[in-house]
Amino acid sequence: MTVTEVHMNATPRPTKPTKTDDESALIDPAMLLRYGLGAEGPHRTVLFGDGAIGAAVVLDRLGVQPRSIAFLAKVVRSGGVRYTARLPELLPGQEAADLVRGWLESAATVARPVEGDDVTARWLESVSELIGLRRTTRARAAR
Repeated sequence: MTVTEVHMNATPRPTKPTKTDDESALIDPAMLLRYGLGAEGPHRTVLFGDGAIGAAVVLDRLGVQPRSIAFLAKVVRSGGVRYTARLPELLPGQEAADLVRGWLESAATVARPVEGDDVTARWLESVSELIGLRRTTRARAAR
């Protein structure tokens, strides 16, 4: 039997998450944005991994819709992180808006125009997708 045949016949095993939702919610996206926007590498990987998951958990718990974060990503891509952080109403709900404003203000301290704005927008899109995935999974589990 070849390696390919063994791989193709192997039964995939679900893996246990390494962090609970409560642990993910404790992650500081503001700090990860500061370190992950500067350059590609391990900090960026953590930003788009644990950082996006943690942000999605917190925003989902606050009832933020995925489309609100996706729209915010478009605003960041169009106007930049600094411009977006200064908008009076970032999101529906004051607690969520204040939280995301802090993240964007942190990102604005290190985000280079255009490149940093694009990375921040991609991160927000990732967060949006993860919120949507969480909601879809919950809806399917409830059936």
